Amino acid sequence: MNILFKALNDKTRREILELLRTGDMTAGEIADKFSISKPSISHHLDLLRQAGLVHSVKEGQFINYSLNTTVMDELIKWFLGLKTKE
Repeated sequence: MNILFKALNDKTRREILELLRTGDMTAGEIADKFSISKPSISHHLDLLRQAGLVHSVKEGQFINYSLNTTVMDELIKWFLGLKTKE
């Protein structure tokens, strides 16, 4: 779970997740939304993928990224489990 929190700890990665809420995007489309280098965006995408927050599928020369909500569902369940019972 540490990698999940590490992935969510960065503003750029959170912004990437917000972008993917609207639908699948290629790495290039994501990179176009930011004023940082494409290798930096690739690094952010790799960390999000390692944390299980995004899926990536290579199609020809492009890599398409999509949001993986399953991990977020598990995180929410974990947080709710921390709440003390009244």
